[in-house]
Amino acid sequence: MEAYEVERHVARELAPNEKLLWTGQPRQGIFLRPADVILIPFSLLWGGFAIFWETMAIVGKAPWFFKLWGIPFVLVGLHLIIGRFFADAWQRKHTAYAITDSRVLIISAWINKTVKSMSLRSLADISLSERSNGDGTITFGSGSRRSAPPMLEGIQNARAVFELLRQAQQTA
Repeated sequence: MEAYEVERHVARELAPNEKLLWTGQPRQGIFLRPADVILIPFSLLWGGFAIFWETMAIVGKAPWFFKLWGIPFVLVGLHLIIGRFFADAWQRKHTAYAITDSRVLIISAWINKTVKSMSLRSLADISLSERSNGDGTITFGSGSRRSAPPMLEGIQNARAVFELLRQAQQTA
């Protein structure tokens, strides 16, 4: 999303008297995450084996069932190896963040538009993870084993946004 699109998506979600304090987006482009330390070797093993299986099935003139059986595994392997990076970049490109005088908004307009709204008064556990260049992530809560907590991921000037959020919380 371009800056004007971010503001347009956010403006649609604001209540009549709600004051917008900050808008932003996650870091753009393709990048690695800490989980990729495990996911990259796994994806290469999965994809490599699936491609080997499918190649042997085709070259070895295996029955049609074995040729068809390998196709979904090859597709999953290709997604794990490379496709997931593009899907993640596409999703972040269509995500907008906002902090108002009463809540935090996370708006995703990827496939379907989804809006996560969190009241500043109810946010108890807020943490900041900051990189040396000032980019960082603000996380709300601790999440669970099945899902990550809501977060403002990969934002610029994360500490300034964190301080703005804390000040807004005190006045909410």
